Amino acid sequence: MNNIIEVRELNKTYKDKTAVDSIDFDVKEGEIFGFLGPNGAGKSTTINMICTMLAPTSGSITINGFDGNKDRRDVRKSIGIIFQENTLDEKLTAKENLMLHCRFYNVPRSKRKERIQEVLMIVDLVDEKENRVETFSGGMKRRLEIARGLLHYPKVLFLDEPTVGLDPQTRAHIWEYILRLKEKEGITMFLTTHYLDEAEISDRIAIMDHGKIIAMDSPENLKNTLGGDIIELSTQDNEKAMLEIQAKAPEAEVTSKEDIIYLKVASSDAFISEFIKNLEVPLTRLNIRKPTLNDVFLSFTGRNIASTEPDKQ
Repeated sequence: MNNIIEVRELNKTYKDKTAVDSIDFDVKEGEIFGFLGPNGAGKSTTINMICTMLAPTSGSITINGFDGNKDRRDVRKSIGIIFQENTLDEKLTAKENLMLHCRFYNVPRSKRKERIQEVLMIVDLVDEKENRVETFSGGMKRRLEIARGLLHYPKVLFLDEPTVGLDPQTRAHIWEYILRLKEKEGITMFLTTHYLDEAEISDRIAIMDHGKIIAMDSPENLKNTLGGDIIELSTQDNEKAMLEIQAKAPEAEVTSKEDIIYLKVASSDAFISEFIKNLEVPLTRLNIRKPTLNDVFLSFTGRNIASTEPDKQ
């Protein structure tokens, strides 16, 4: 596949602070590209530079063949953005919001009604087009924002926490629309999210921290880098148990958080029976699982992604 986004040696500095530190990455045409990182990692700064809302200190960005520094108007025509915050005019109807966006992006007057109808059909809001947005539910507003982002036929759709603050059922419905859109229109998706079940659908994921890209691969390959199994346990005395585990099982990677001890081992089948038989501190909880994206995130950044979750709307 061809690259639709190419980022090379991208930097952004503010006086004595480096927000983005010489990063390089590509996004392939038609893929879902997940972009994860703790708060303050430089993620938003990077996206703002790619979307031409912020000038880089140095480096280059190419989108759909256009130079992000020299061809900003063409870049903006090539992208759609679904912001985390609601940016709709709630006193206008759905149709009026979309018509305003058509004018802003210079969609030809002769094509506006047809295009508005098309995008409303994609997100199942045709019957609500004459209703004021202030009467819409949170999920309907998000669907209308997706429709608005599609009006000018973008090559890349940026989804900034597209389902934050929505209930699980509405989140699932929003993703049905997004995935249907990707399959039908072939649009490249650039996704930021704190919901790792959403990040799992990405073709590739980049993890950013302290201004640098510290890992990038498919979700499955990233999880495979951790290898083995994760054992979660609690005991009647976790502090004493930690010392005992470290002494008796030096091959296991041992960490703890709150009231849970985490062990990363090559094979839980080979490890667990002998471990339970020999552990002197009584167990109160035991769970065995494969590594998750949150384990990957924790391994690379030292933080659970839940601890970096944005404020809800």
